Amino acid sequence: MSRPSPASASRSGAVVLADRLDAVVDVVGRWTAWCGLAIVVLVAFNVILRYLFRVGPVWMQEMEWHLISPIALIGMSYAMRHDEHVRVDMFYEKFGTKTRAWVDFAAALTTLAVAVIIAKLSLGMVEQSFTSGETSTDPGGLPYRYLLKGFIPLGFALLAVQAVAHGIRSVLRIAGRDAGG
Repeated sequence: MSRPSPASASRSGAVVLADRLDAVVDVVGRWTAWCGLAIVVLVAFNVILRYLFRVGPVWMQEMEWHLISPIALIGMSYAMRHDEHVRVDMFYEKFGTKTRAWVDFAAALTTLAVAVIIAKLSLGMVEQSFTSGETSTDPGGLPYRYLLKGFIPLGFALLAVQAVAHGIRSVLRIAGRDAGG
């Protein structure tokens, strides 16, 4: 019986790690997709109430913000996971496989650094909101403003996770190995 070489063992370990990180982003991303449906239903009800019954509950308008937050902040890692993120494709598509991998690696490192910095810096704001019991300043608005603000470090932490997975796959492609995913 032959043993796998150390290179193939580490490769498969790296791919397994990248797959697991991608799976986390996929699970959270699918949950976030349901927020998209919820916001469509909420906006429809809000419009019907406003134009047919001349009622516009403040909490419904604020709930739209609470739903947009996870859609945008978690959606960015999901977009990166499925290669739907923004880049200058008119140049990227003309690059060779190795050059693309190097561009992806540089993008992953930059994304990781920015995501970690923003996640870390936003924790203080969320903590302050939580400890002060921050609520909406509008009468009839939603309480627990820290929940809305909490999506900032969560979204950027998830983006950092996806950047690590993206970086692993880029390094494997640079090394000429199958990166999976």
